Amino acid sequence: MSAAEGPLVVGVDSSTQSTKALVVDAATGRVVASGQAPHTVSTGAGRESDPRQWWEALVAALHQCGDAAHEASAVSIGGQQHGLVTLDAHGDPVRPALLWNDVRSAPQARRLVAELGGPKAWSDRTGSVPGASFTVTKWAWLAEHEPQAARSVAAVRLPHDYLTERLTGQGTTDRGDASGTGWWASADEAYDEEILTRVGLDPALLPRVVRPGEVAGTVRDIHDLPFSKGTLVAPGTGDNAAAALGLGLRPGTPVLSLGTSGTVYAVSEHRPADPSGTVAGFADARGDWLPLACTLNCTLAVDRIATLLGLDREAVEPGAGGVTLLPYLDGERTPDLPNASGLLHGLRHDTTAGQLLQAAYDGAVHSLLGALDLVLDRDADRTTPLVLIGGGARGTAWQQTVRRLSGRPVRIPEARELVALGAAAQAAGLLTGEDPAAVARRWRTADGPVLDPVERDEATLERISGVLSDAAPLLERGTREH
Repeated sequence: MSAAEGPLVVGVDSSTQSTKALVVDAATGRVVASGQAPHTVSTGAGRESDPRQWWEALVAALHQCGDAAHEASAVSIGGQQHGLVTLDAHGDPVRPALLWNDVRSAPQARRLVAELGGPKAWSDRTGSVPGASFTVTKWAWLAEHEPQAARSVAAVRLPHDYLTERLTGQGTTDRGDASGTGWWASADEAYDEEILTRVGLDPALLPRVVRPGEVAGTVRDIHDLPFSKGTLVAPGTGDNAAAALGLGLRPGTPVLSLGTSGTVYAVSEHRPADPSGTVAGFADARGDWLPLACTLNCTLAVDRIATLLGLDREAVEPGAGGVTLLPYLDGERTPDLPNASGLLHGLRHDTTAGQLLQAAYDGAVHSLLGALDLVLDRDADRTTPLVLIGGGARGTAWQQTVRRLSGRPVRIPEARELVALGAAAQAAGLLTGEDPAAVARRWRTADGPVLDPVERDEATLERISGVLSDAAPLLERGTREH
């Protein structure tokens, strides 16, 4: 390893299926070492993971970084949002964590929205209308279906909280991740005791919300970690808020993230509240806001369609030939159809496999772009390039589909692992006193080519919208039957 120009920091991305760690030079943003280790997700009745896997993966990823991790002065954890981690009095998991894409709590979500005043009351109060992804609904499901487990819970955490607490020994979270629980009131930035009472959750079981720029703690003397004892630990945050830090986002710049889930978001100086529930009114990790729309089905769903067709994921044919494919393979969050399944419409004898695959791309992107105008402030410049990130951002088929259906210029940042880079920028901010987004801008993480806009494909957008509207009763009936 060549000499660093500044202190070293570690940024971690603990995602749904793996944990990645980067050791970064705080002065230049240069990645000097990296590591990655996988973890598993159940594929049974729901989507669950044993949190201890995340810790084991973190340890493995850090050891892959070698001596660089030992030299780090600060560390920050970015993690998948919404997951319900329940711990006993010894700090051990009571049961596997219910993940963001576990939709079993859809009935509890509908009931909670109705019982506490309806969608507008929830959006005014928490910034969001909770669906099955939100942590509050998962706790309600647990209390109803596994009451003995719920009674034995001594601490409730989010995935990034769990890892941060194992580093420091202190129960903390941050405003960005707390805003995705459904029990954090965005109006006064505090836990909402009425909501907690409604779901039977003692606020004493929740972590302290650490302010932006505050030190969450220091690394304990843990023998299986390469860190030095006393290494500073930043608050950490949820994955989308970490990626926003990693891009150094300024208000008004839209981001479309193509991963297991799809998200579209932008930093805003105004507290969001969308009573339709399409946009979640999240906080960011700095003190501003991060209105965000999320779909459950993105790259994983399209890759599954490609596999079923026996095609490479890039083997699309121009135009979908009038075929519409709604790839709701795991239910859907946007639109709110948690137990829906995929829908194919317009199949003919001359339809090709490549057209079917293109239709899957179109269906996945359609929902995200439909929420874009709701995410952006009214005065946002509509000619600002759409920043494309995530695993799908490098794929030509994804890039061209987003260009064609958005009609906007598209920027592809050259930097990868933006969640981990954002966490690293947060850790660097602890050392320098800088705004983490300013750190990332200094690191030039958002630099990359801009693809020119093409004419927006209104015909395809209208066809998909029409099929979705016509099929809504069928999709809704499938939801109720589950």
